[in-house]
Amino acid sequence: MNNEPVHISINGVLDLHTFLPEEASDLVDEYIRACFEKKISEVKIIHGKGKGVLRRVVESALTRHPLVQFFKQDSGPSGWGATIAFLKEH
Repeated sequence: MNNEPVHISINGVLDLHTFLPEEASDLVDEYIRACFEKKISEVKIIHGKGKGVLRRVVESALTRHPLVQFFKQDSGPSGWGATIAFLKEH
């Protein structure tokens, strides 16, 4: 297993396909904070459809995150394979 840090662009889109479910919660937390610092107010988190494991991890992390105002399933082409989080105002 490779323990080197992974560089993720802070552009409002987080794709979790290459991460393990046990990594997702901390990653979502850190990514939301980084987006908030960059004044990005809408964050798309791509978790895929599959069995819904990552979606549930993402929803749990967003529910308890202090910077998240609300979230919903993406209504675009990714459908329930992505969640959109709306962050609180600065």
